[in-house]
Amino acid sequence: MDIWALADLSTPWCVHVAATLRIATHIQAGHSEITALAAAARANPEWLHRVLRHLAARGLFTEPTPGHFALNDAALPLLDEGCLLGLDLDGFGGRMAHAWGTLLSAVRTGETAYHEAFGRDFWPDLDAHPAISAQFDALMGPAGHGTPDPDVLLDPAEWPAIHHVVDVGGGAGALLAEVLRAQPHVRGTLVDLPRTVARSATQFQAAGVAQRVSTSAQSFFDPLPAGADLYLLSKVLCDWPDREALAILKCCAQAARPNGRVVIFTDAGPGEDASPELLMMVLVGGKARTLDELAALAGSAGLTVTGSRRPRSGRVLVECRPTAPSKSPSAAAGQPS
Repeated sequence: MDIWALADLSTPWCVHVAATLRIATHIQAGHSEITALAAAARANPEWLHRVLRHLAARGLFTEPTPGHFALNDAALPLLDEGCLLGLDLDGFGGRMAHAWGTLLSAVRTGETAYHEAFGRDFWPDLDAHPAISAQFDALMGPAGHGTPDPDVLLDPAEWPAIHHVVDVGGGAGALLAEVLRAQPHVRGTLVDLPRTVARSATQFQAAGVAQRVSTSAQSFFDPLPAGADLYLLSKVLCDWPDREALAILKCCAQAARPNGRVVIFTDAGPGEDASPELLMMVLVGGKARTLDELAALAGSAGLTVTGSRRPRSGRVLVECRPTAPSKSPSAAAGQPS
């Protein structure tokens, strides 16, 4: 294996540049000749030509005649706005790309060094840049990940017993909207930060479920709406180190007592290794966990894992139930504790 080929950064950066300049869109619009293409992209024609020749040599775009470029199958994703959200260096894609420059500091310290690139940690950085924050929410929603699968119970036959679902850290509400649309008897509550839940109204209106949903604009480190039948944690725990993940699970356990359940979406099933999750490591210090690691964390939070399964979406559903509070010996004997 060629170590220099593995270490080469030129192709990834050229892909990001082509995406940021919307090269595929301009070619589709008829600007195939390099001078016209550079004018449409507001780029230097000679330097853009060099970038596109590099990409064409690696199978992204073609150059049918010198100085004329065309789309191929590999380039078609660059016409998709969801793909562009993750690649555009002028938007959230730039946050993900430039964060890799902090990897060395992160590995040396065991903590995210995102602030070295952007002056703030990840979440405060989103708060300071509403447009970037909106792109992050879009990338986490249907635009970036497709329409969520509403199959969120270990046993779908148990839906008649579920009347209230709380989506904890549910972004702009895409998953909750699909759950409510699939289960007309259920009402829902979306929990996320104010700037995020403010974007949910359009999502719920489009799904036709706005009359059955409420929002709680808050941190999920604060007490959650209590007494619901089901609490969902999708794409949440992997964003946090163990200490913060434990705090989130404790809030869910407290809210779910005595009879609710918590369903965690994860990627590793029984006996499977967890993904390295390097991007989440450099962005927020997050991590993926094996099922055993997740069960141990849940146990420390007052939750017991009752089962798991992998639905057609591919994500693993892990169901937890609140652990019954332990009684002191004096309380168990009927004496004041």
